[in-house]
Amino acid sequence: MTIFSNIQHPLAFSFGILGNIISFMVYLAPAPTFYRIITKKSTEGFQSIPYIVALFSSMIWIYYATLKTDATLLVTINAFGCLIETVYIAIYIAYAPKNIKIQTTKLVVSLNLVGFWVIALSTHYLAEGPTRATILGWICLVISVGVFAAPLSIMKKVVRTKSVEFMPFGLSFFLALSAVMWFFYGLVQKDIFVALPNIIGFVLGVIQMVLYFVFKNYNKKKIDLEQKLPTTISTVNSNPLCEIPKYNANKDTNTYDQIITLKSTQEENVEEEPRKIISTIQPVNDVIKDDMKEDDEIIQASIDCASIIQPLNAIEDRSQMKTMEAANQVYLVEIAA
Repeated sequence: MTIFSNIQHPLAFSFGILGNIISFMVYLAPAPTFYRIITKKSTEGFQSIPYIVALFSSMIWIYYATLKTDATLLVTINAFGCLIETVYIAIYIAYAPKNIKIQTTKLVVSLNLVGFWVIALSTHYLAEGPTRATILGWICLVISVGVFAAPLSIMKKVVRTKSVEFMPFGLSFFLALSAVMWFFYGLVQKDIFVALPNIIGFVLGVIQMVLYFVFKNYNKKKIDLEQKLPTTISTVNSNPLCEIPKYNANKDTNTYDQIITLKSTQEENVEEEPRKIISTIQPVNDVIKDDMKEDDEIIQASIDCASIIQPLNAIEDRSQMKTMEAANQVYLVEIAA
């Protein structure tokens, strides 16, 4: 098997070369993330599962390509995928916390060593010729569909948070473009196991780009709106509802003196003019009612002020929580075949 045998299929060779170039760029897309991990010496909550699954997929596709003719271009890109994913996983394990390091190592051993060799040995000894290639082809197709479905969680997060922070447009564009190249490669080669999963990859790539254009300016508009809102302090000072009447302690003293004076007057005149008692008590009641009315106004003004301040404080708390949210997810979809 040599790469020159693909000259018999010039379209397949052309699409295969373009697919290799674009997939090469897709494989290098997470490089800045791992550079950040190295510089900060911390995985910062990033997940290793996408890279472990991508390594497993590349290994299976290489084994499948060795059973096919004119499939050298599948071998080349997946060999590079195995190399770069191994580097990513090694960096992740080196800087991950101890418990996550152990979990990641167990997953690599169980999936990429035990799982791969179980599939390889079982298909080698239990199937022969075209049957073996067909069984491996279906296994590769299922794995590729699973890998292509990985961005669904990212798209769900974009819709929920209205943020495209974890779904850059460039990566989505190259994923869709790579899927197109490998689809036509599989179509020309009459290999449905290569062509079919890339249809799903192309559709998901287009959906990601649509979501990007829908939500790319959402956060900017939201920030502009919040900047136009008055702060809590300025609202308290300027809103008429928050102009709470001040409590007058001197007035209470004066009221008390008035009550004592009126009571004294009552005691002096109670024997001489009994009928004047009611008219004498009435001013006392009026004074008490006026004070109670003023207290009610103070309480109502405080309630109205609180109803204004609480939503603004909620906005400020939400903004603070938003800035504290850690970027804790990265995704990679392999379009190797």
